[in-house]
Amino acid sequence: MSQATRTRILLADDHRLVRRGVRLILEGEADLTVVAEAGDGAEAVEAARTHHPDLAILDIAMPRLTGLQAARELSRSQPGTRILMLTMYDNEQYFFEALAAGASGYVLKSVADRDLVEACRATMRGEPFLYPGAVNALIRNYLDRAREGGTIPSKAITDREEEILKLVAEGNTSQDIADLLVISVKTVERHRANLLEKLGMKDRLELTRYAIRVGLIEP
Repeated sequence: MSQATRTRILLADDHRLVRRGVRLILEGEADLTVVAEAGDGAEAVEAARTHHPDLAILDIAMPRLTGLQAARELSRSQPGTRILMLTMYDNEQYFFEALAAGASGYVLKSVADRDLVEACRATMRGEPFLYPGAVNALIRNYLDRAREGGTIPSKAITDREEEILKLVAEGNTSQDIADLLVISVKTVERHRANLLEKLGMKDRLELTRYAIRVGLIEP
């Protein structure tokens, strides 16, 4: 199979050993090739701008930008790139957030050797890939919503506030955050003040605890 007909993949995970293992799985297939790697969500966004991959495989828990945050940015800036989430979390909330962020599928690391290749091919065919637990969650959620006549609750904070929250919790200064997100320090401070008010918190420590609790950073 020629290079031109292969699916060109960007692989993002903050653990080098995981990337190496996943790369071995993917490059054992004639129709898949890894053209770029990234160690965090911000690197993934930059690599996508440079390499224009057909498919981005993003770990959910990464520094600077999570996989979900990177997926939202890629959906906006690289609409031709399809997205798969790779995660250790069998978590319904992450699953629904991944779909909302523009991902076509959700693969558990524990069964990546079994599911990942088929997930890549399904995504490139324009089909969603859902692991069995996710299918159950989707059906259960639909039935619950139909019974209650409701919708999925909206998040307490905006996507931009979530980005700021993660970076604050990781110990970045307002200047660091402004440089990374290409916004002013004053804008960062305003978002930070809004976060404290919305979440009913008083300082960075409480914001960090909240970020750990909702899975934005690892403890």
